[in-house]
Amino acid sequence: MLNSEQVHKVALLARLELTPIEEEQYAKQMSSILDYFEQLSELDTTDVEPTTRAIDMSNITRRDQQSSYQNLTGIYEAAPDRETDFFKVPKIMT
Repeated sequence: MLNSEQVHKVALLARLELTPIEEEQYAKQMSSILDYFEQLSELDTTDVEPTTRAIDMSNITRRDQQSSYQNLTGIYEAAPDRETDFFKVPKIMT
């Protein structure tokens, strides 16, 4: 089990300011987390393949393909404000 001194050291490394009451509270909570990891390490995982998710998921993506857009004048005409073939936007830097 972690003690408050160990939690204090971790808090200093993380630049956290904890009260002594919080250190005691976190010591109990972190100890229970570490105990749970200890239980998990007892499981036999020799036949279990490494995975990032518990269920199979796949992302539907498409390949990026560069292509020219033929109707540039239509895009320029739809712009709220433009100058020749440039879009004018509000100034965002002061």
